[in-house]
Amino acid sequence: MNIQDLKPAVGARTSEKRVGRGIGSGTGKTSTRGHKGQWARSGGGVRPNFEGGQMPMTRRLPKIGFNNKRFAHCYTTVNVGALEVFEDGDTVTLEALLERGVVKKAEAYGLKVLGDGELTKKLTVKANKFTSSAAEKIQKAGGTSEVL
Repeated sequence: MNIQDLKPAVGARTSEKRVGRGIGSGTGKTSTRGHKGQWARSGGGVRPNFEGGQMPMTRRLPKIGFNNKRFAHCYTTVNVGALEVFEDGDTVTLEALLERGVVKKAEAYGLKVLGDGELTKKLTVKANKFTSSAAEKIQKAGGTSEVL
């Protein structure tokens, strides 16, 4: 089989219906729109969610819920266990993590260090936030955690 032999499946592509081309075509005169009425007119029809004057569903149902995502503080998170890629005595910053490929992108509010995993190296970690368990593990390994 070659690229020039490829074809769409039978019935997958149909030709466009050409309306208003005379009575003999079968789609002449009213051009498949029926006789008169709102939908037969040019520019006719109703807006989305219009239910013929009945109170629409969007207005019948109560409005519930609230979402505060717009105001959320997004941090780039990294676990203590991921800091093992650094050498003993290194300074860990968001830039250093990006450079080493530990994190993919920097979020707006900076770096937050989480406490999952174990740390065996003495590191100086500079971040915007630390969980209590993360700070504890860094101290236990002989390092320091500096809040920016």
